[in-house]
Amino acid sequence: MEDSAIVDLYWSRNPEAIRQTDAKYGSYCRSIARNILTDRRDAEECVNDTWLNAWNAMPENRPSLLGPFLGKITRNLAFTCWRTGHTEKRGGGELPLVLDELSECVSSADVLQEIEAAELVEIINRFLHALPERECSIFLRRCWFAEPTADIAKRYSMRESTVRTSLFRSREKLKRYLKKEGLL
Repeated sequence: MEDSAIVDLYWSRNPEAIRQTDAKYGSYCRSIARNILTDRRDAEECVNDTWLNAWNAMPENRPSLLGPFLGKITRNLAFTCWRTGHTEKRGGGELPLVLDELSECVSSADVLQEIEAAELVEIINRFLHALPERECSIFLRRCWFAEPTADIAKRYSMRESTVRTSLFRSREKLKRYLKKEGLL
């Protein structure tokens, strides 16, 4: 089903919207949640909360791109869940590693809060658009989706060490870019 038809179902308050959303974007949202959270039940609950948030947001918003809209909701919910109950000592997952990697570029002690700042997000988006497509995809898979480097390597038929090197170089480029923009 096309995104616009799914959005129309939300707008008409038809429960079929949830079923269609889960059929089309369920695995995408579950992947985001599982990469951030270590507990499969927490990830599933996060995805269910995504559908509820989408249901509640639709009368006010009419997203033109449903996938990124749902992905952002899932990611934000997963970060909130992780912050409130999942510390590195109780499971960790990929998120502590990703945040530690990004802390090399972003000077704040609270990296999540810094990332959420609108100005920083805008600057990072400009930076990402300047990267070559593959480098940008690798960086996003790691930093946005919190995907393990082994999975990224498999996806792009690369060695894991090559992925880590690419990510290191991208973070160094980001650090230089942020300095140039006056944020470091």
